[in-house]
Amino acid sequence: MRKKFEAVGQGQTGILISWGIHFFLAAVLTAAQLPAGYAPFALGCIAASGSGAASIAALLGTGVGAVLFLDFQNGLPHLAAAVLLCTAGTALHGLKLWQKPLACPLCASGLFLIVKGIYIVQSSDPAGDLFPCLTAAVLVGVSAWFYAPLLRGDEPSAEPVPLRFLILTVLCAFTGLGLGAVDVGRILTAALVLVTAWQEGTAAGMTTGLCAGLLIDLCADMGYPLFTAVYGFGGLLAGSRAGRRRISAAAAFLCAGGLLALPLSGALRGALLEETLAASAVFLLIPGRVFGGKRIEKAQPASGAPVVEKLKAQMAQAAAAFRDLYDSLGRTASRDAEENPAVVFDRAAERVCRSCALCQLCWKKEYVSTFNALNDATPFLIERGRALPKDFPRHFADRCIHLQDFLAAVNTELSAFLLRGQYRRQLEDTRRSARGQYAQLGELLSATAAGLGESKTVAAQAGRPYRIGAALRPKEGENVCGDSVSSFETDGGFLCLLLSDGCGSGEEARKESALTNRLLRQFLEAAIEPEAALKTLNAALALRSEETGSFSTIDLMTVTLHTGEAALYKYGAAPTYVKKGGNIRRITGSALPAGLRDSPAPPDVTRLKLEAGSFAVMVSDGVVDALSDEWLQDLLAGWDGGDPQLLAGLVVQEAARRGRMADDCAVQVLLLENASGDKKPV
Repeated sequence: MRKKFEAVGQGQTGILISWGIHFFLAAVLTAAQLPAGYAPFALGCIAASGSGAASIAALLGTGVGAVLFLDFQNGLPHLAAAVLLCTAGTALHGLKLWQKPLACPLCASGLFLIVKGIYIVQSSDPAGDLFPCLTAAVLVGVSAWFYAPLLRGDEPSAEPVPLRFLILTVLCAFTGLGLGAVDVGRILTAALVLVTAWQEGTAAGMTTGLCAGLLIDLCADMGYPLFTAVYGFGGLLAGSRAGRRRISAAAAFLCAGGLLALPLSGALRGALLEETLAASAVFLLIPGRVFGGKRIEKAQPASGAPVVEKLKAQMAQAAAAFRDLYDSLGRTASRDAEENPAVVFDRAAERVCRSCALCQLCWKKEYVSTFNALNDATPFLIERGRALPKDFPRHFADRCIHLQDFLAAVNTELSAFLLRGQYRRQLEDTRRSARGQYAQLGELLSATAAGLGESKTVAAQAGRPYRIGAALRPKEGENVCGDSVSSFETDGGFLCLLLSDGCGSGEEARKESALTNRLLRQFLEAAIEPEAALKTLNAALALRSEETGSFSTIDLMTVTLHTGEAALYKYGAAPTYVKKGGNIRRITGSALPAGLRDSPAPPDVTRLKLEAGSFAVMVSDGVVDALSDEWLQDLLAGWDGGDPQLLAGLVVQEAARRGRMADDCAVQVLLLENASGDKKPV
């Protein structure tokens, strides 16, 4: 019981302290005034306090501050605005709109303008009073925005930017205190800029300096942004010394103050120099433990190998988990055969025949005859989806005294039977697709984990020089070619050549083939193994084809440049031809185009070695097909030129001459040169 009373007492003490903070902040901020007699920061404090006792405490505090720091002419409208803000916060508390971040600041600025607008309209110089009023309204909203995270809620935030803004506005209340032209508020403000710049760097130092200088210039009515320039430039220079010895940051700030004080004259120059010097002294006198003691740079780990190994193990475990999930879906999948159509007649008989006078005759004495009659009618029911009297033998139809009722019951059960079958097929398709996705994701993670941490270094000698030629020609009557080609090198020392043929022709086919090329290129440039990348892409295109009905062929060649080892991967692609001298090798595949088979569906893979001086020719099915490519083999065997671009154009031209422009044509030719030279991919 004693502990309970102590806890209650501590809670009450915390509430009283919170009310006191709101009270004294509002009172002190009333002293931070603009030249026209506005105290916008105190009003922002009331708006940010929300509702309840905290808002009332802030209202009382600004009332005391108005009595102490404002004259009657400015204090009366200030108190009117304060009461209106407190009332609005209480009335709107709990509304969803009021919970939005901009609601409170905009409401505070608007209510301030409403109150002050009445006085401006009645003043002798409304135009002259309008700009100071608008400036004060903006500051009311800005201060409410920054104060809200600190003053609202059971656990106020300690974010650095709002807290820094609050300190700056409180320090503005102390401007004007000092000896002669030297100002205590400005000294403390400059010291805060120095601390921020040294701790957080140039960006934070310059931003804090500009904000602090602007507030002081507004409160002092300088007429020109003197302190904005001094503190902003000083924060920039001091921030450049962030993390180093404090004396270097103080010296940089002094240099900024000295440089900007040179154009000034009289007491203002001396005051600025003295204030800058005093702020630097305050900064240097702050104990080091306030900044967390002596700064020691954290030692970096000698090697990231343990981290890489841990990540590699985690990825391998994730891949194993996906494989297990794939296997579990296969084990738990329904292995039962399709539902027997006899269930349709069984359920119809339960509804109609059970109460029939001939039930004993049909289902016991003549059971075999009834069974055969229903069995003979089953194919017609399944094919049509509905039962008719003519589907049943005449002896059965004539004997049944409730034939129409029996047909109605059969049709009802048949509809349910067909719907159940359709649902099972859809479920099986979904399960199969999910299994494929899990399998591909597991394989992709396994391939990535296997290559993680392994430095794939290319041999010291330069890779073999090569040249690439490509030619595209749209289908007759079309403006764009639906086929796409691309070639690029990866960081692992591979040269990749891609040729994709989109379903159909024209712009839609071009978009489809370009999308396939782009996605596959992203996989390969991310160092994913080609076969894993192709399986994953095929699975994704299979899902896409369910919506669009489109598909694409994929023809991929990868070449290790310093060894000449190559691999061909095909999804429904036309043959590829490798030429060395007069010898032609024809490489085909039997896999369907990407998107036509559910995963896992591996591509056709052929591995070979390209010798120097050999050509590799990739074509789309608009150029040749598997049954009529003798002319192309003859053309390649007789070709003795050395320009792959010229060969690609010649192949397309010959295909057009032979009347094969009923489809888009694409050709990509690779030449591994004999002599070393510059790589000139086209």
